[in-house]
Amino acid sequence: MARTPVLAAGGIVLRQGDTPLFAVVRLRKRNEWVLPKGKLDDGETPRAAAEREVLEETGHDVSVHEFLGTLVYESSRGSKVVHYWRMEANGGQVHALMRDVKSVDWLPLDQAVDRLSRGYERAFLANVGPLALEGATVARIARRPMTRQLEPFSDVAVPAPAHESENHDLFRTAQGRRGLVQKVRDWLRRAA
Repeated sequence: MARTPVLAAGGIVLRQGDTPLFAVVRLRKRNEWVLPKGKLDDGETPRAAAEREVLEETGHDVSVHEFLGTLVYESSRGSKVVHYWRMEANGGQVHALMRDVKSVDWLPLDQAVDRLSRGYERAFLANVGPLALEGATVARIARRPMTRQLEPFSDVAVPAPAHESENHDLFRTAQGRRGLVQKVRDWLRRAA
């Protein structure tokens, strides 16, 4: 009889600086270095569990961002399914580490990958770590104040069409550009 998989959630946790650093935690029981994660409590959503587990295992309040992926592996208790989100540590440590965690290290991506004890976690972080860095960079750029307002393409001269049938295509192209500019503006406002 197949066992029901254990559901868990965690974070790929970044701390911003000149070089962004990733959190890895050292477990007391086996002295292993792992990504911060843990099992869902009854009725808990994976995202809520991820945020709670990261606080318990790193001692840091975090902001939770985009979903990065799911890691599935076999443990002594059967299959484990772990959902991960990109997270950013807000300030310093605010909570004592849970009893199961010996310490937390903050390392650049390549060192964090090398530090992890489990091959499947090394492979996972090596693949999603660059995505987490990219997401953090995009978010940081979006938070910067704009130095000048972008104007629609009103100052762009559109040459008169050689044939009347081209009018429709030129209008559609100009409308598409204006629509794209507006979408970018809207996205930047939401991200700020």
